[in-house]
Amino acid sequence: MGELNKEVVDLVWKRPGSNGVSASLFRRWTQGLVFSETEHTALEQFEGGPCAVIAPIQAFLLKNILFNRESSNWRHITEEEQKAALCSTLAEILEQACSTSSTTSFCLVTWAKGQCPHTTTHTPLTGGPETSQQPTALADEDLGFERFHSILQKRIVKSLSELREEVVSLYETWKGRCGVLFFLYSVILTKGIVNIRNEIEDTTEPLVDPVYGHGSQSLVNLLVTGHAVSNVWDGDRECSGMKLHGIHNQTSVGFLTLMESLRYCKVGAFLKSPKFPIWILGSETHLSVFFAKEMCLVAPESPSEQARRVFQTFDPEDNGFIPDSLLEEVMKALDLVSEPEYYVSLMKSKLDPEGLGIVLLAPFLLEFFPDQTGTLWQGTMAEEWESERQRERKDTGIPDSFPVYHYNGLKQSNHNERVEYVQGTALVLGLEDPMVRTDDTPVKRCLQTKWPYIELLWNTDRSPSLN
Repeated sequence: MGELNKEVVDLVWKRPGSNGVSASLFRRWTQGLVFSETEHTALEQFEGGPCAVIAPIQAFLLKNILFNRESSNWRHITEEEQKAALCSTLAEILEQACSTSSTTSFCLVTWAKGQCPHTTTHTPLTGGPETSQQPTALADEDLGFERFHSILQKRIVKSLSELREEVVSLYETWKGRCGVLFFLYSVILTKGIVNIRNEIEDTTEPLVDPVYGHGSQSLVNLLVTGHAVSNVWDGDRECSGMKLHGIHNQTSVGFLTLMESLRYCKVGAFLKSPKFPIWILGSETHLSVFFAKEMCLVAPESPSEQARRVFQTFDPEDNGFIPDSLLEEVMKALDLVSEPEYYVSLMKSKLDPEGLGIVLLAPFLLEFFPDQTGTLWQGTMAEEWESERQRERKDTGIPDSFPVYHYNGLKQSNHNERVEYVQGTALVLGLEDPMVRTDDTPVKRCLQTKWPYIELLWNTDRSPSLN
């Protein structure tokens, strides 16, 4: 195993003191990027584990198919259209990884020349003649961990146009055995191992759990944002003198997690409100994708929403207040102050009339954004939330109901083990309405971290699975 390959292996798989990667776990990751036969724009996942790579690719793929194509028949595309969509998606993620690093070149990992393992033949289901030398989606059992990493090579690409050409030329490699790992390693080497280690919070933890095979949050963030940070909140936070890195910009596709509904974490606005209405959904063990075609769901951030987000970066515990000593920093971050000494002192006395030494979020927003917050904090909490949501829907044009879709790439998690989108209708209500109360499912609880009173009416007899 070459030195470069060893560094990649250590970053992705190795945990100090572990006994290496089991053959069964590695086999689960050795699959290609292949489309479902029943859902032409959906990628299939054969076993648990590689969803940390496949789900982000699927999210970007849907973005490009839904919003970058003129055809309205987005669920039925030709093989050539599949190739074009997948390759442009992979190039986009690689470009994002390069733009967030100090490198100016791209790295593509493939089989070393003449080292591609023997391919098998497939007999079409129609009973036609055999198609020879077609790469399989899953690697053969005899392609072990050590051997795989000993027969790799990398290609260095200097320009974006050359990258796009090379990605297209490697289409069969992405589809074939180990395509998921080839792309993952390409992103890692394009980003740079040193750059990734500088962003990961705990460098002793690998990107893939060597026991269970699940991808880490750092791996998901790397593919979604180009940064391998370990957290999902907005901006950086300090804890006991240590800086913890979060998300710094609005992302193209979003991320929501069931863990937030269980209060294990809090996803920030940059991931909750992406540029396109597509969200990766995280459960305890799996990633799926929820999406819609309504662009009004992801309207640009309003000034009051920006103020709320900035305020909360100075309130890492989500207490709803900050020490008055931080008020000047918050106001400067929002360009709300021109004369610090006099104006900040005036605002402190106005926002903290009792001299408690704290500034509450609600009065802060009401003071600086009265037209957008109105009477938001008058009345009960339920009334407050309803007032805010009604104003948001009025300002952004969010409809009361809209079509939604859910994707789960695991065959065994789909009806009849056929990977297909589950379509439904989302109702975004002002308050909980017992007349339209739907089942309390993990998918719904995950979405309620963004839309607290959302209800989902699926077109199928059973709700889609988050696992």
